[in-house]
Amino acid sequence: MTGNAALRNACPLRRAIRRIGPWATALLALLASTGAFANSVGEHADRRIIVAIAEKPDAIAGSGSSARGYAGLPDYAGSQRTRAAARRIADAHGLVEIAAWTIEPLQLRCMLYEVPASSSREEMLDRLRADRRVKLAEPLREYTTLNAVRVDSLPAEASASNTSRFNDPYAALQSGFSVIDAARAQQWATGKHVSVAVIDTAVDATHPDLQGQVVEQRDFAGDAVPVQASERHGTEVAGVIAALANNRIGIVGVAPAASIHAFRACWSSPQDAASARCNSFTLAQALAAAIQSRAQIINLSLGGPRDPLLDELLGRAVAAGQIVVAALPADPALNGFPTTLDGVIGVRTINQSHAGGATVVSAPGIDILTLEPGGSFDYASGSSLAAAHVSGTIALLLQASPDVDAERALGLLRNSSTIPGDAINACMALRLQMNQAGVSCTDTRQPGAGHERG
Repeated sequence: MTGNAALRNACPLRRAIRRIGPWATALLALLASTGAFANSVGEHADRRIIVAIAEKPDAIAGSGSSARGYAGLPDYAGSQRTRAAARRIADAHGLVEIAAWTIEPLQLRCMLYEVPASSSREEMLDRLRADRRVKLAEPLREYTTLNAVRVDSLPAEASASNTSRFNDPYAALQSGFSVIDAARAQQWATGKHVSVAVIDTAVDATHPDLQGQVVEQRDFAGDAVPVQASERHGTEVAGVIAALANNRIGIVGVAPAASIHAFRACWSSPQDAASARCNSFTLAQALAAAIQSRAQIINLSLGGPRDPLLDELLGRAVAAGQIVVAALPADPALNGFPTTLDGVIGVRTINQSHAGGATVVSAPGIDILTLEPGGSFDYASGSSLAAAHVSGTIALLLQASPDVDAERALGLLRNSSTIPGDAINACMALRLQMNQAGVSCTDTRQPGAGHERG
């Protein structure tokens, strides 16, 4: 029985491929919750705003008391002097504080406020922007993960020639892994000593194909949006990047020795379990945590409107030398944060309709076999998965040459595939960086090679 035939007999596409052991579908002890995001999403989101003021230290050490919510965590405590200033601003404008935190990399104290029903949000923002104490006042903006509707057909049978070195049972079915020639790339590197910050939904670190790969987990969505069994997007992305190799389970990640910092900023949509959403409040905290983690790569498989606070944080990450990889939305009208920011490597799926510019590369994103929460495996589609392939490839480059920066990585990725719209070739990118002219890579740079059904 061929690999695809066995997979078809195992289960339908829309269900998990296989469950290994008694792994619970709930993500047990997954994330340390910050616990005070009550009512910051949902029906009142259109009245939420984010206000930032300068974080100023106390003249004398405080008593150690902490404000509610995110401020209860040491990283977000802020000074009593700054908290008092925030309360005065709230009182002066009739605002209700939902939560607050300090963004240490920017030395800003940020508050999530609710505008009273008697006031217009835009009018309130205008008044706050005129307040000299206020550094920033913006609406709470929403973002979505960039996955696509799942399809009802399996991909063409992948060649096993490049995956025969793995004992992972589904390696030969990983069409994306094969297209980017990840198996040959791993003759030089596996992502060891390279870390990737995945800002996304929850990641199931208990998955048997991620055991030991997730070195940090933090939840910036909170108790009001607890992790659901259907919350799978982050696990899918992490699986493409760093699923374990040669453990006789499941699949192989592009960089199977890389470490994952999992920052939950998004949550499943009740209307569509396949999609997830985030907002500027949760994303700002996750980005600050990613900067402080010093992960070499930040993967953002999500998108939405530009936001000054998020722009500044992402700029700080780029300036610090972190390589930011972001998924490109299918609709060019939606292209905003994060792909339009300078220094960000954008990723589209192969044959995605719009070009996306000189800082965009292509990678597989249709029918990608990856991990699902609860120890399962399934196919997923979208530029989210394409971005994950690129993040994994850059992890390989960084192990081989730690001094590779974003500009160099982008050049190597683009040169690994010289035909516009074709997929990157991880093996070719490493060969170019390491000047290994005598080593063979699968040539996906020929016309017609490396294309996906869409």
